Amino acid sequence: MKTKNRHKKVLFVCTGNTCRSPMAEMLLRSKLKKQKIKWWDVSSCGIHAEVGGTISPNSKIALEEVGIKADNFVPRQLTQKIIGASTIVICMTQSQKQLLEDCGHVFCIRDVCGYDVPDPYGRDLETYRITRDALSKACDALIADYITQYKEGEEIK
Repeated sequence: MKTKNRHKKVLFVCTGNTCRSPMAEMLLRSKLKKQKIKWWDVSSCGIHAEVGGTISPNSKIALEEVGIKADNFVPRQLTQKIIGASTIVICMTQSQKQLLEDCGHVFCIRDVCGYDVPDPYGRDLETYRITRDALSKACDALIADYITQYKEGEEIK
């Protein structure tokens, strides 16, 4: 007997998929695991991904400071297929959302918690820590307001 895959998918999107969206992916995955929420999968992509690259060194350090390993992360290019396979797509900024809003189920961090998450690329470690903490709060809001509230077949608002 075949069983339907009931896993839902959150996709985080940023520009290069080396800083913000990988941090958001790993933070949310860690929080879901701690809360024993097993029916959601998390991934990330970039609108202009640095395919063949790695997570930025400062993103990796900022994650390691909160106990999250990011050794095997590989940036991925965003595709319509990936968007289509996602239950909810979360962009880091309003302008990224506007690029993708015709794709369906596309939101931005501002929709979740009231603020955009600026790109820390090329900045110092403290900026990455601020970004990590902003993303962590956004992940908490996403869990409270979307993930734990979502019911099978409902439209995400």
